[in-house]
Amino acid sequence: MNSGVIKKKVIAIVGPTASGKTAYSINLAKELDGEIISADSRLVYKGLDIGTAKPTVEERCDIPHYMIDIVEPEVDYSVGLYVKDAKKYIDDILSRNKVPIIVGGTGLYFRILLENYNLPEIAPNYDLRSQLSELTYDELNEMLNVLDKDAAKLVSYNDKKRLIRFIEIIKSTGKPLAEARGFKEPEYEVDWIGLNFPREQLYERINKRVDIMIEAGLIEETHNLLKKHGPISNITDTIGYREMISYIKGELSFEDAVSKLKQNSRNYAKRQLTWFRKNDAIKWNVYPEQKSK
Repeated sequence: MNSGVIKKKVIAIVGPTASGKTAYSINLAKELDGEIISADSRLVYKGLDIGTAKPTVEERCDIPHYMIDIVEPEVDYSVGLYVKDAKKYIDDILSRNKVPIIVGGTGLYFRILLENYNLPEIAPNYDLRSQLSELTYDELNEMLNVLDKDAAKLVSYNDKKRLIRFIEIIKSTGKPLAEARGFKEPEYEVDWIGLNFPREQLYERINKRVDIMIEAGLIEETHNLLKKHGPISNITDTIGYREMISYIKGELSFEDAVSKLKQNSRNYAKRQLTWFRKNDAIKWNVYPEQKSK
């Protein structure tokens, strides 16, 4: 038993897209002498700026931010790599007597980094991955639902990479994903803060954010990313770029692409909330304009 061990204290700020996590975390960091560690699976990639609502240098208000712009989009940056790197930043921040504030919307990152879920050490099966990569998202999703319905609920729409990894783990271990992962003693004492708005208000915020992205140059950014990197999965499978690519290719009109982006963003927010609401430790309804108690 580790009950006598004094755990490192961190703050986690979670919630759906457009719930005000960035502004709230920056205000809290100013108040508590904190530094921010991003927990967003897309902010790690360089160049994915407007489409991921990545906080600008100005928005960061001189508060140190980590785990942003650390790899090129070609890199397959796994949750295992994220946890390893994030822990280093947590230890560094604590060593300087500052407060680590982990902020984002990627539930799996929080679960492995801060909760009691373990990460299975399963070596890549490249033959299986090659076979699975030939299948569509819908075919992979159906396969995972047959193998493990609970695991299928954890995958964001069109995230083929995660579907393939979950199928790989389940087939390699012969166990449901939750059993294959196993459990560990949490390393940190976490103050969980959940940001959210009433549904209609949240949806209005999401729709407005999409309009701002378009005005800020999302289409041009998508063009530039495709020109520099090509149609790689970390771009084509990301909400924001996926819809603009459909517009660029003539598959959707501009109006339909924007409407689709808003719809996909709203659906993503619902999935995020479903994930985070499983964590009973999260204190909800702490709105961005309120201070943490």
